[in-house]
Amino acid sequence: MQRLSDLFTALTGEKPSSIVPLAGAGSERRYFRLVGSSLSCVGTIGVSLPENKAFIYMSREFAKMGLPVPEVLAVSEDNMTYLQSDAGSISLFDYLEDCRNTGEYSPSHILLLENVMTILARFHTADSSEFDFSYCYPTPEMSRRALTWDLNYFKYSFLKPAGIDFDEELLENDFEEFVKMIESCGMDSIILRDCQSRNVMLKDESQPVIIDFQGARRGCGLYDVVSFLWQARAAFPSELKKHLFNHYLSSAPSLASSKVQLTGQLPLFRLLRTLQVLGAYGFLGLVKKKEHFIKSIPAALDNLRELLDSGFPDLPHLRRVVERMVSSKSFCKNESQSGQLIVTVGSFSYKMGLPEDKSGNGGGFVFDCRALHNPGRYDEYKQLTGRDEPVIRFLEERGEVKDFLSAAWSMVDYSIERYMARGFTSLNVFFGCTGGRHRSVYCAERTAAHIKERFGIEVHLIHRERKISETI
Repeated sequence: MQRLSDLFTALTGEKPSSIVPLAGAGSERRYFRLVGSSLSCVGTIGVSLPENKAFIYMSREFAKMGLPVPEVLAVSEDNMTYLQSDAGSISLFDYLEDCRNTGEYSPSHILLLENVMTILARFHTADSSEFDFSYCYPTPEMSRRALTWDLNYFKYSFLKPAGIDFDEELLENDFEEFVKMIESCGMDSIILRDCQSRNVMLKDESQPVIIDFQGARRGCGLYDVVSFLWQARAAFPSELKKHLFNHYLSSAPSLASSKVQLTGQLPLFRLLRTLQVLGAYGFLGLVKKKEHFIKSIPAALDNLRELLDSGFPDLPHLRRVVERMVSSKSFCKNESQSGQLIVTVGSFSYKMGLPEDKSGNGGGFVFDCRALHNPGRYDEYKQLTGRDEPVIRFLEERGEVKDFLSAAWSMVDYSIERYMARGFTSLNVFFGCTGGRHRSVYCAERTAAHIKERFGIEVHLIHRERKISETI
């Protein structure tokens, strides 16, 4: 973070008054919001030099084309850290949450989505004659090799970890045929490749800003359209997707004149994108055990069910594999995926680092218990834990732990109420102390019992340093 702070100081002449970490997603890049008296911006600490160079170059080129992307404000000498203009704190995905819950989109919401489709059309019809595709990372175009990578990503990161049966040779034959189908669609546009509503930020309702485009390359614009409209968890209604696709086609004369051709090619890209996404969900969810991505799998399979009903390409073995996938009980939507909140409450030692967020959401609370008087300083309590009666009496008789928990519970209870009302499925509440043995264990125990008694929901209790995991 010091390097970001130095960049900010060199840019503005002042040190940032705050540097706040921002939630990431599947990438290892780290993001921070830096705020000063005259500027708020987003700092990035990258892990790949070619990827950083791609973002920096494309940001500047897209801005020259008049496309709505963040402006790169400052870059370190080694190109591993950079500052970009602040695109706001609300993603389009979060902004549309109530619409997803109700299935109802107001005229203003539809207008906003039409605006995004118009922006995509501008990207896909932009003059790229002076755009240097050699900066694109990891490949300059949606080539045969790149398409094969995506399909193999699906095979090795989803099918195999999920235990879905398939014939290797027959599947490879279908993959080769599928690649030929995609190549025949033409690859002459700049595509963003991961254009989904989580990667569209709203400075205000009329100004969507496209972020996270370092994977851009030459390809077919339908890939972006499908990435946005058929994003697994966006859950746009079928009629709205049809309307927005038609709006995209009408946004540029060259697209409108190819309406019949593009409409016929659409199922190919729906299948391609869904398989690529399932590869990512498989790797991050089934392999790396990030719960958020596991929960996204059923929604992606719903997209494949739609294709099976109408429009699935003539790829017989791949079709049979997809039929096995969508009928697998392993990916049926369970209660936690349909709105049932599960709260994870735990204790830990600060010496051993902060607890891991296995849900992938990056949300919740961490409370520091080290201000409380420590029973671990006294010989008679050293070998006990916060679950033992003598330690419980020690903490409760002094009274301070009651005030501490009362303050903590006021925040936790409010969030649980809001999470339940908004259909969220996971919340983390962790308590840390020096050794993760006395104060944090007691606070986690009491909090888990409080949540269960007040809300009646499922609570996972974890005492990390004690190797204890229970479900209440």
